[in-house]
Amino acid sequence: QVQLVESGGGSVQAGGSLRLSCAASGYTYSVGCWSWFRQAPGKERERVASIYTGGSRGYYADSVKGRFAISKDNENTVSLQMISLKPEDTAMYYCAAARRGSVCSTSAVYVYWGQGTQVTVSS
Repeated sequence: QVQLVESGGGSVQAGGSLRLSCAASGYTYSVGCWSWFRQAPGKERERVASIYTGGSRGYYADSVKGRFAISKDNENTVSLQMISLKPEDTAMYYCAAARRGSVCSTSAVYVYWGQGTQVTVSS
């Protein structure tokens, strides 16, 4: 089992920045890819960024490309740096992890989820 705890959410004005962190514990060696998802009220959950364990390149949704950056800071921490935030970035952000051998782009492979951290961007 892997436990995930997000932190770093908050309220900012448009154009501001936030850094989200995901602290992992448990059998983290079993994780193959890490992702950040978000879900706004009334909208479908969206995968915004992913990174493979041991990888340095991230995947980004078109809506956040150039503004968000995912990084694996150490064995047990994954971060999401967000700049130039827009009101449409307002959502609950979730950290998720999938087992080794999984394809990060397939949402169904994510078996470990955090409780989420709220990001609110005002205009």
